[in-house]
Amino acid sequence: MIKSASFVSHLTELRTRLLHSVIAIVVVFVCIFPWSREIYSIFAAPLLAVLPTGSHMIATEVVTPFLIPLKLSLLVAFVMALPFVLYQIWAFVSPGLYAHEKRWIVPLIFASSVLFIAGMAFAYFAVFPVVFKFVTSVAPQGVAIMTDISKYFDFVITLFVAFGTTFEVPILVVVLVASGIVSVEKLRYVRPYVIVGAFIVGAVFTPPDIISQFLLALPLWLLYEIGLLIASVIIRTKRTRTDADHEFNSIHPKHVSRD
Repeated sequence: MIKSASFVSHLTELRTRLLHSVIAIVVVFVCIFPWSREIYSIFAAPLLAVLPTGSHMIATEVVTPFLIPLKLSLLVAFVMALPFVLYQIWAFVSPGLYAHEKRWIVPLIFASSVLFIAGMAFAYFAVFPVVFKFVTSVAPQGVAIMTDISKYFDFVITLFVAFGTTFEVPILVVVLVASGIVSVEKLRYVRPYVIVGAFIVGAVFTPPDIISQFLLALPLWLLYEIGLLIASVIIRTKRTRTDADHEFNSIHPKHVSRD
């Protein structure tokens, strides 16, 4: 009976946290929707900048000119509300965490938000111009490039999610090592498999061109190495602190903590 009541309370808490997250996204969406056309113009700029003179984007469905700016505004609202959403996730799981684990949550929320946005920014400023310029430059003569805005939206979202998720790799590596699930030495040992896996991920989650695949695989590998470096520093610092505590306790046994 107690377990059933506890389960229901957890479901109620989860519903509350989800509701708060949805409300936050909706509030941000309502605030920015009046500028949905400007938001679309910003997202379309990388392709429009490399289209041949006289080319333009098209809408093949009646409601597409309305739906695409709306979806883009919703995406921007989600990204802007992401720190609050992650905080709600933390507030739900924090009661089951130890004190030393809770100290990591706020830095992880901040770092995760920054890295996800950084991944999207990398895709927008570094990947899109290269990919679009390549695609338009290899188009056969006589082919008019007029991309449908819904197809462009799907392409943009796919790359945003792929690069945003990729930039979370250092967080994943640090969490795995800090929690003791895997060691730094083991992650270094599997490095060759990670490199191969990075190019497989690039092939699966990007359009079928070698440029975008390489531009996803290379950051994935580099971010894995950055995660290893940060995890190594954390483990080394933890070991140094532990050794210092042992040395202090051996010299001053009366100060040994009873916790």
